[in-house]
Amino acid sequence: MSPAKLFKGYTRKLVRVNLTYKKITIEEIPNGQLLKYIGGAGLAARMLYDELEPGIDPLSHRNKVIFLAGPLAGTIAPTGSRVGAYTKSPMTAGFFHSSAGGNFAAELKYAGFDGAVIEGKSEKPVYLFINNGTAALRDAAHIWGERTYRAHTLLKHDIGDEAAQIAVIGPAGERLVRFASVIAGGRALGRGGLGAVLGSKKLKGIAVRGTGTVEAHDMEATLKKTQELIHIMRGNPSTGQVLPRFGTPVLVNANNSLGVFGARNWQTETFEGAEGLCAETMREKIVVRDKACFACPIGCSKYTEIPEGPYEGSAVEGPEYENIFSLGSMCGHSSIETVAAAERECDDLGMDAIETGVSISFTMEACEKGILTEEDTDGLNVVFGNADIIMPMVRKIGMREGFGDVLAEGVKRAADKIGKGSEAFAMQNKGMTFAGHSARGLPGFALGYATGPRGASHHDSRPTGERAGIVPRETIEGKPCYTVNVNHLMILLDSMIACHLAEAVWGPVEINQHVVDILNTVTGMDITLEEAHETAERIWNVIRAFSIREGARRKEDTLPQRFLFEPIPDGPSKGMVITAEVLEQMKDEYYDIRGWDRTTGIPLPEHLIKLDLPGIAEDMRSILSSEKGV
Repeated sequence: MSPAKLFKGYTRKLVRVNLTYKKITIEEIPNGQLLKYIGGAGLAARMLYDELEPGIDPLSHRNKVIFLAGPLAGTIAPTGSRVGAYTKSPMTAGFFHSSAGGNFAAELKYAGFDGAVIEGKSEKPVYLFINNGTAALRDAAHIWGERTYRAHTLLKHDIGDEAAQIAVIGPAGERLVRFASVIAGGRALGRGGLGAVLGSKKLKGIAVRGTGTVEAHDMEATLKKTQELIHIMRGNPSTGQVLPRFGTPVLVNANNSLGVFGARNWQTETFEGAEGLCAETMREKIVVRDKACFACPIGCSKYTEIPEGPYEGSAVEGPEYENIFSLGSMCGHSSIETVAAAERECDDLGMDAIETGVSISFTMEACEKGILTEEDTDGLNVVFGNADIIMPMVRKIGMREGFGDVLAEGVKRAADKIGKGSEAFAMQNKGMTFAGHSARGLPGFALGYATGPRGASHHDSRPTGERAGIVPRETIEGKPCYTVNVNHLMILLDSMIACHLAEAVWGPVEINQHVVDILNTVTGMDITLEEAHETAERIWNVIRAFSIREGARRKEDTLPQRFLFEPIPDGPSKGMVITAEVLEQMKDEYYDIRGWDRTTGIPLPEHLIKLDLPGIAEDMRSILSSEKGV
């Protein structure tokens, strides 16, 4: 396919905002870059690789944040209207990508843009207003310090249009909590610290309003394929029944019954209080209505409101499974009301609920082991099962008050500061905490966790294949190849910015023809399934090269000590563990498949050249030569 053909689905326009000089320019995205990197994570990874100087402080003015809508956003293509945000993470020091559902991405496309690049640093708080082909910086002094929900209301009033889509940071981002998030509508660009980077730049957020349209390459074919996909989604048990009824919290009972549901800072993987946190209990007690993102037939999101008790009236879009895990079972309590209220508090403060909950559970274990005392934790009785301290701890972290200031740095840095052996149960990789899916009970997923560029992200690899029995979880045979294929499915979806919750249709264990077909009908790219795999591999290697340039090597592709040396103590998965020896064995094969040097984990130059990455190949050649003393 020649890049001379202008692809549809894109506006091919970016807003570039230099906050230091208050300069805004409109740029055109080269068509050839879209063919090589699709959009989303792929395009942003290449842009940041080219534009960021290696070794910069993620919270300095030299870092950048890119917001993008994918090629499917604003069209009828199902699950394709997510917004992505990209930066060098203050948590991991690597390239980081996060995405969120809702309506922001479609509105951005209707406003005439595929995205915005934010660079430099403002002296005073500002926000960016994108409106039908124009963009301007506006004063945000009146909303600086406001929580995210009120900031949404104030910005819409400021603009004078309730239809505007808003994405903002909260007090956590302003205080540079390392895992601060960006809240877009009721959805979160949650992990990696994107909100902290925007806070360091004094950018409160982005408001978007657009009344334009998005043109598909072949509207008739797009409609036909969309109808086919909707039919498949509605007929699939996951996307047609379970997710519409219960959303992601259905995984509470599913994972608990399999013995891979993290509890008490991963000391166990079954939780006796799961019934109080499960989807059925949540639906009965607090779900008010179902919600769907733009052009999505699934409607997995659950809007909840607490009817009585100490958190009466607290409402949130959620909680999702990951936050039930982090703010519930990991902390050893079974109150779904407390979890929902705590997620609302995390969203309102603007910070990642996963890292927040896991940091609290880490503190609970440190107190349990006598490493920390009540005096250390500001007089709070931070013990497993004490639901009453969840909200006070959340607020302390978001406002960087007292011991919360320590946890606001993330579990890895907190453990480094506390010391006394706490590093052994800091459940993180590359600086980011593990999500609510077991590494010990799912070996292929464990390999994906260890080698993933974002650290302990459950979206670089996925647990679905092993959890659903599509591939056996009792063996490591074939898992490196399986993990590579899942990596490629995930990164291609993240470059299209399509929802992973529909992976049962898009995959679930490798890229399938449906993914390629909907991309082709919308854009006119006409790529083959084989070319889609190659594109995904190219993007994965750009991201790996970014990490390598920042100093990451094979030794960083690892798991916490608990996952390597402590077998699951009880439950259906009792005895399962990923030993260091097994992990290293899987890594050898994984690196061989990837075309990476076994000793260092650096992508081999000759393999990068095959992927049409000659400049990056030379960078890696130089690093590899230096590493080996050549």
